[in-house]
Amino acid sequence: MNISTIGLDLAKNVFAIHGVDAEGHVVLRRELRRSQVLPFFAKHEACLVGMEASAGAHYWGRELMRLGYRVRLMPARYVKAYVKRGKTDAADAEAICEAVTRPTMRFVPVKSREQQAVLTLHRARDLLVRQRTQTINVLRSLCAEFGVVAAKGKMPLAGLGALIANTDDVRLPPEARLALRPLIEQLEGLSHNIARLEREIVIRHRADETGQRLETIPGIGPITASALIATIGDAKRFASARDLAAWIGLTPRSHSSGGKDKLGRISKMGDPYLRRLLVQGASAVIGASRSPNSQAPAWLRALLGRRAPKVAMIALANKMARIAWAIIVRGGLYRLNKTSAV
Repeated sequence: MNISTIGLDLAKNVFAIHGVDAEGHVVLRRELRRSQVLPFFAKHEACLVGMEASAGAHYWGRELMRLGYRVRLMPARYVKAYVKRGKTDAADAEAICEAVTRPTMRFVPVKSREQQAVLTLHRARDLLVRQRTQTINVLRSLCAEFGVVAAKGKMPLAGLGALIANTDDVRLPPEARLALRPLIEQLEGLSHNIARLEREIVIRHRADETGQRLETIPGIGPITASALIATIGDAKRFASARDLAAWIGLTPRSHSSGGKDKLGRISKMGDPYLRRLLVQGASAVIGASRSPNSQAPAWLRALLGRRAPKVAMIALANKMARIAWAIIVRGGLYRLNKTSAV
């Protein structure tokens, strides 16, 4: 078989394959078990392979590239338009095979093992942080049912733990104390694991020269710098800094028609974790800008004077992403322009 392009629909156990020749004629349609995938590709001549950027795609991309194949990963939403009818694995593989040959298709770079290892630290930390927040919210709400209200912050929460452990305090009945004690223990375990993952992220960040340069940007710390490098990979694949900001989803969504341009809310495309880190960093910068001795740039203070803080927060996050692209691609450190500060 003279196969020029293969569409591979990924799954847990059964994979669908659709292959065409140089003229676009279908020459291959079949299904493979997971254990059959690599032996099948090993005995064929290397060609172009398209896959959706779903779970496991980067692993299969690395394995096929090791066999000499040219691998292209695509966002699933971009492939959906090429599905002709129905929803089957064979139809999806055919759509992937068609989409990967389009000259205007946008592709996702195959991540290395090192990148995915760092991102695993970030994904696990993110999950644990969300679980800790959920546990804290449940703990506060259950205590509030008995008139015990703790203020925001870690110190009042520590006092709440001491209250639950104190069996002499009559504000909590024994049944409630029995139910709340495991939540306190779970909260302590989550905090310990989060701190351990953060230490590992920071250690790896300190050994990365690019990450240390990104840390000079106000609002970007070790966690955000590490996530930026591991998620973006080769920043030169973005033609400009604005392309990176749009890829992260920090640019307005366009609703233009009939010669009338209308911009809406941000698109929220790309990685939500990376976007959230940038927005949180921008929020910290805006909070610090209210200090009398703040070195916030004049444009940010002017924007805060005429727009809502959340709008300014998104604008600053957009600018942080563009500055990060410039530092990664062009080198150097972030330097505050003294003429722009007030």
